Amino acid sequence: MSTSTQHSFSSVLSVNPYKETYFSGISSFITETTTPKFSKDQFVISYINTKEFINAQIEISKNIPEEDLFDAINNKAYDELALDQAVEYRIQYIETFNTLDEENRYFHIFIVDPLDITNTFLKIVEKVKYIDVIIPSPLLIKSLYTKELIDSNGVHCFIYIQENDAFLTIYENKEFIYTKSLKYSLLEMHERFCELYGERIEYQEFIHFFSKENLKETNSAYKEFFIRLYKELFANINDILTYTKRAFEIEKFEQAYIGTQLPTITKLYEMLEVELNIKSSEFEFEYGFETKSTYVDQLHALMHLHTTLPKDERYECNFTEYKRPPKFIQRASGKLIMLILASFALAFAYPITYWILTYAQVLQEDLLKQEYKEIHNKKITREATIKNKQADKNKVLKLLAKEKAEYTDKKNTLIKIHEVKVDYPMKAKLLTMFTKDLNKYNVHIEAAKYGEDNNKKTLTLFLVTDKDRKITRLVEYITKIYEGKYKFILEEITFDAKINKYISELKVSIL
Repeated sequence: MSTSTQHSFSSVLSVNPYKETYFSGISSFITETTTPKFSKDQFVISYINTKEFINAQIEISKNIPEEDLFDAINNKAYDELALDQAVEYRIQYIETFNTLDEENRYFHIFIVDPLDITNTFLKIVEKVKYIDVIIPSPLLIKSLYTKELIDSNGVHCFIYIQENDAFLTIYENKEFIYTKSLKYSLLEMHERFCELYGERIEYQEFIHFFSKENLKETNSAYKEFFIRLYKELFANINDILTYTKRAFEIEKFEQAYIGTQLPTITKLYEMLEVELNIKSSEFEFEYGFETKSTYVDQLHALMHLHTTLPKDERYECNFTEYKRPPKFIQRASGKLIMLILASFALAFAYPITYWILTYAQVLQEDLLKQEYKEIHNKKITREATIKNKQADKNKVLKLLAKEKAEYTDKKNTLIKIHEVKVDYPMKAKLLTMFTKDLNKYNVHIEAAKYGEDNNKKTLTLFLVTDKDRKITRLVEYITKIYEGKYKFILEEITFDAKINKYISELKVSIL
């Protein structure tokens, strides 16, 4: 099950602190519970809404040592965001690597007032005692990419509407780049609907229509005003997307996902696609969990998915102030007590142990003397045999070494002749042919290798460039130009953080 640095757990409890809902997970089965209890074998995870934290991007010089990084980020956050110096804010961060800046590192920072955490989780801690992880809700979406529930690159927009909050989050090439709280939570939408309708209706009546009625089919008097409300929501979303396109140099949004904390019959994603002209889908995925509930809040599902990931494949941005203490033997008091007990045990055990060991040593000495006489006779006989065999072996090794040397000389000569006659001209010819195509797409060759296997001639090019799409466009181009002459194989493109470049291995087979 889920693990942390110091503990192993048999179950996971996800917590929505704003509605006080809980889902317990064991293996691949999750179920809602209304009576959560503390258990030392239970891993507890929760989240904070976007309206409760400040999110920004800052840059830090690469000359800052790793041990001073947190202080540097903390100081810059207070300066650039004009934070109140009297408040000791909780600051967490994640690093973004999709930048070509060679002098600075870039970080997304998340800032929370500790008092907000205390007020939000006060009732929760009374029930479960410890919370292992409290993570900003938009960062949970990372697990969709890690688990390949979304396996495409590009820019994706996620909109999720809850009772107390609504957020819009953008991921580019499977990495977080931006999030913003929308003023269209279910509570805020209810207030705005009443303004549009000109009459106050009960919140539960609003929620019933929102969840149970289909705008395409209903003839309710509420229909017109719900449509106006949704158009305002989509207009607000469009304004944010327009800003992010300009701020982050985004060409287009490949896909948008929209969902709500409650199940809805009205297809919001269809309306979103029509209003914004962006391919849209329901914010709901096949997580692989079994559940008795007819509908699971997507943030609960994402929290359970997050706990199944290795630490290096998820965002580590933990705001919890309710960490459980170390195991007893790892605490200072526990170590002291264990040391005292061990000292008493050693003090009483020493005299008895000494007498037993002395008697055993006398018996062992008599047995070893008898065994020594037998082994000594065998030793003398075998040493004589080994000496004769060693002499024969030395003669054979000299002959073998001479034959190996002659074989190696002949083999090296043949290899050099083959390389000069075949490999070098062919390799040079192919490299010359593809150089123009490589230059056209600004892709460089780090190394090249030519070889033949079962009459199959293959040239392997080790490519390097600053953008992965340059490699894909190059391959698309040469595949079309040299169709029928060469076969091109490109298995993967990887990012090397040390050189800040994309690298790939392109195999060219001559047909």
